[in-house]
Amino acid sequence: MDMMVAGIDVSKDRLDVCVLPKCEAFQVSRDAKGIDELVVRLAGADLIAVEATGRYESIVSASLAAAGLPLVVVNPGQVRHYAQALGQRAKTDPIDARVIALFAAATKPQIRPFADEATRLLSALIVRRRQIIEMIVAEGHRARMTSDGRLKKSIARLTKALERELSDIDAGIDEQICKSPAWSEMEALLTSMPGVGPVTARTLIGEMPELGRLNAKQIAALAGLAPFTRQSGKWRGKSFTGGGRSSVRSALFLAAMAARRYNRILKSFADRLAAKGKPKIVVIVAVARKLLTILNAMIRDRQPWTEQNA
Repeated sequence: MDMMVAGIDVSKDRLDVCVLPKCEAFQVSRDAKGIDELVVRLAGADLIAVEATGRYESIVSASLAAAGLPLVVVNPGQVRHYAQALGQRAKTDPIDARVIALFAAATKPQIRPFADEATRLLSALIVRRRQIIEMIVAEGHRARMTSDGRLKKSIARLTKALERELSDIDAGIDEQICKSPAWSEMEALLTSMPGVGPVTARTLIGEMPELGRLNAKQIAALAGLAPFTRQSGKWRGKSFTGGGRSSVRSALFLAAMAARRYNRILKSFADRLAAKGKPKIVVIVAVARKLLTILNAMIRDRQPWTEQNA
């Protein structure tokens, strides 16, 4: 029997939907009434795919997941490449919905639990913390680039205001973690590993809720730390990493640099790679991946760091 697969293209005011295998197309408004109608009409679906836009799909995804529907959020870049492979050059909202449905039917992406409201809030706080730190760093660069006293005072006032905001955000993150015994336990487990501090631990908790539920290769790919091999015939190109969750990868790179100094197991691992002539960036990526796979196993087994287990 053919699977019932739905593709949803999300825009500011409406949702365009295509349901395979009959290519049934319809539209609903992107409001509470429209989403309620969507939940009813897709009740029997085997797979529902929504394209990640970074803006409008969040409330739709959360509503469908809360209704217990089999939802996946797909990568827009992959969907666009799939459209190009089909020779689909025209681009409208109904066409996009059809391409999303075809992509989901062809690739059958794995359905993962959607983050609950508390996890989404924690993730939003962590993102906001990162944004504020970037603004503080930018103001610091501006302060070094100017000699005008008035500008320096303006920069200092804004920096103090940003530091107060950062303190409030940190307090909010602390409150969210303390509210959840599961998150408190996870943070304790993660930070038991030398090189992993509270910022890295909380980034993983908020932005990688799959930690401990996937195998080593899957969790590495999710963070963009799985190497892609390039070869054709006798030609062998250099492997590279990419994609995945950039914020998680950045946090893991910082943790890897700390672990290379203070974690005896990972320091030994990095030294062996360096002795083989591996470039510094390759060593850091390898350490970050090994660090992540160890943390994944620690959360899976609910065991704190020990050198013997590592």
